[in-house]
Amino acid sequence: MSLLATALTVVAIVTQDQAALRAAPRESAVQQAVLWQGDSLEIRATKGDYLQVYDHRRERAGYIRASQVRQQALQPENASELLAIVRFLRDTPGAEALGIGYAAAYLKAAPADAINAEVFDALGTFAERLAKRATVRQGKAPDTSVGAHLEVAAAYGVRMVSFEREEQVQICYNGDAFRRVLALPASDQQKALAALALTRHDCVAPALTPTERLAVDHWRAEVLDRVETTRLPEVLKNRLHLRRAGVWASLAWQRARRSEAGAGPVTAAGKRAVDELAAINRSELAETDAATYSDAAIRVGASRWAAEPAGAVLAATAPGSLGIATSPGQPGETCVHLVDSRHDAKHSLLTRCTYGIVWTASAAAHPQGTALALAVQPLDGWREMWVFRQEATGWKVDVVPPATVQPTLGYVEFAGWVPGSGQMLTAREAKVDGRYKLSFELLNPATLEIDRWADKPASLSAFQRWQAPAWKARTVSIR
Repeated sequence: MSLLATALTVVAIVTQDQAALRAAPRESAVQQAVLWQGDSLEIRATKGDYLQVYDHRRERAGYIRASQVRQQALQPENASELLAIVRFLRDTPGAEALGIGYAAAYLKAAPADAINAEVFDALGTFAERLAKRATVRQGKAPDTSVGAHLEVAAAYGVRMVSFEREEQVQICYNGDAFRRVLALPASDQQKALAALALTRHDCVAPALTPTERLAVDHWRAEVLDRVETTRLPEVLKNRLHLRRAGVWASLAWQRARRSEAGAGPVTAAGKRAVDELAAINRSELAETDAATYSDAAIRVGASRWAAEPAGAVLAATAPGSLGIATSPGQPGETCVHLVDSRHDAKHSLLTRCTYGIVWTASAAAHPQGTALALAVQPLDGWREMWVFRQEATGWKVDVVPPATVQPTLGYVEFAGWVPGSGQMLTAREAKVDGRYKLSFELLNPATLEIDRWADKPASLSAFQRWQAPAWKARTVSIR
């Protein structure tokens, strides 16, 4: 990390926002620049209530009121004082730029052998909190201080990355300080917090190529697995389990896209995701983590079929029984063939190709051979259901999405057939406009209309009577 280059032993750190740098030591003098908390200035002289200073960032000299800055000596004997201020500011929302300025001053003053993970933990916390402030402020009343604080942070070498996600710009800290925490001797809690900061789902660039994304997800999994959880508080253990569940669910999907890796790594990643979600201590789950828990559950739910080895996909011998077979299509495509005891893949009842992952083990045929449900996952964290059904004119397939919105997070899954009615039971969970919705539905396959639904399976009589035992044993929607 590059810090503000200076050989000064005493600096003035601006403590107030919108402090004026004036051309002369009086209030009526021309304003040279507007300074913000965290800015560091060279002190050249004292003129009454003003300090004569030089701003190296703006390459401009001037005068500032002494009450708007704090004069700080950058000597080894002052390092403990600076660290105490950093500790105080670490838990002071809105003072992130000032905290970064003091952390930089401490790194300048402290002897090399005295610098440990604590100051980098604080520096990373300041930077991450500032990035979140900048992201959240979008669409609200203008706040010039956020942009100014980002400029102050950049002057100290704190780098942010940004990219567009869900029609807004996501701003994230690049994580340099947290990487230093992991590299230095640090407490288990410091390492856990650093790992969580470095592996955020919303800070993974959406424009990564599949190969780059796979490498990033492997790195995230390794970072999380290096954290020792034995002595961590239960709340922090839960957060690690939730993050690991989401990362391994993503890895399961990423690995499934690379057929050369084989089925073993896919199944291992899927099982790991389910196990991490199951390891959550619900009694110790913080109220603030409720959304994170739903987020992780949806990610695992979308990829949960990865935990099941792909079974035989050809139809059984009974006349009319349905199954599926798959074959490669165009580069990257998988073609799904609807087959039965009289029709093989070459002479299928219906064929449809997709660039998504076809979870063949999910195929569930209607007992009368008139319909079949299949899980297909086109995106990480988004799984759809294909419904094959027989009509008077032949076979047809429709896609049932988790929600009628732009894909973000969600899954819909087959939960059972209702005898005699042709209806099917489905479970659906999705994140829509920042809110999480879980529903259990009675679906008409012919029209794809929902006849009835409830937020709990016990509230829908058809679910109590006809839910498939295999679905109940595997689903994460009941948790």
